[in-house]
Amino acid sequence: MSRYYRGNYGGRPTYTFIGGGGVPPAVRALIIANVVVFLLQNFAFSWFLSGFGLYPAAVVQRFFFWQLVTYLFLHGGFFHILMNMFILWMFGGELERAWGTRQFVRFYFVCGIGAGLMTVLVNPGSTIPTIGASGAIYGLLLAYGLIFPTRIIYMYMIIPMPAKYFVLLIGGITFLASLSGPGDGIAHVAHLGGMVFGYLYLRGGFGRRSRARGPGLRERYDAWRRARLRKKFDVYYDKRRGEREKDDHDRWTH
Repeated sequence: MSRYYRGNYGGRPTYTFIGGGGVPPAVRALIIANVVVFLLQNFAFSWFLSGFGLYPAAVVQRFFFWQLVTYLFLHGGFFHILMNMFILWMFGGELERAWGTRQFVRFYFVCGIGAGLMTVLVNPGSTIPTIGASGAIYGLLLAYGLIFPTRIIYMYMIIPMPAKYFVLLIGGITFLASLSGPGDGIAHVAHLGGMVFGYLYLRGGFGRRSRARGPGLRERYDAWRRARLRKKFDVYYDKRRGEREKDDHDRWTH
C-alpha cells in the first residue's frame, strides 16, 4: 500500500511519495522491539502475559504500574502485530520526521499509557489481561488525521481519498484486528482512550510551547511545514527565473 501527497506546484498537481525511504529511528526501534517480544512470547506466552500484560486488578491492588507500558509490546496474534506495525511505519514515520524523535516518542507513550489507564478506570477489578499497541496506534492515526486532514492518499495506488477518511478506514481495520487479542470486551474503550489522550495532548498545553520543554508538537510541525513551503517556493522561483532568462535570451537571439 503506497501513499502519495498531492499538492499545487505552479498551478499543477504534484505527487510526493510518502512512506518509502529510510525509517526514522524511533519508529524503527519500536517495530524491532515489538517484533522481538512477539517472537519471544511465542516460547513462553503465559509467562509474558502474566508478568507484562495489563491486568487492571494487579495495577490497582498490587501496584504493578509497569504493566501500563509493557502491555504495549505484547500482541495476541500475527495479524494483530502485523497491522499495528504496518500502521506505525506508515503514519508514524512522517509524524516523527515532522515532530522530531523525542516529541514523537513522548506522544506515542502518552497515547499508549493513556489507553492503559482508560482500561483500568473502566474496570479496575478486572483480572483479564489487555495487550497490544493499538491504543498508541489509534493516537497516531488521530494525530495524522488532524494534522494532514485533506492530504490525498492513494490506497493501493488506485483509490484516492482524504487522509481523514483513510485514517478512519485503517482505524476500523485495526480495531477488528485488536479484537483477536485477549480481552474482556472493553479493549475498544482502551483504544479510544489512546485517541482521547492523544487529542488532549495535541490540543492542550502538553502539545504546545513551554519554556521548560521548548517547542511543542504543534510548533515543531508548523516549523517543518514552513520550511517545506519555503523549499517549494525556492524551487518554483528558480524555475520561473530560468524560464524568464530563457525567454529574454530567445528574444535577443531572434
